[in-house]
Amino acid sequence: MTPDSPSDPTSMLTTMQNFDPETHAGPLPSPCINLCRMDPASGLCQGCLRTIAEIVAWSRAGESDKRAIWQEIRRRATQSGPL
Repeated sequence: MTPDSPSDPTSMLTTMQNFDPETHAGPLPSPCINLCRMDPASGLCQGCLRTIAEIVAWSRAGESDKRAIWQEIRRRATQSGPL
């Protein structure tokens, strides 16, 4: 996500919940935190809380699509407990 992203799962979840794509200046960063494991039950990456479709689409997505993905990530992070 960002170079200063925290490395423990609880801090990463808090960071994702607190990131606001609406007020972020400049291009939106990738939510990837290099913890790439798909959860078979939820269909989400355990690191970035994206679906496979969202991960694949990210590099081609425009800023409005990336903003929508970030909003969905924030919703998921708020609904989930510790990773």
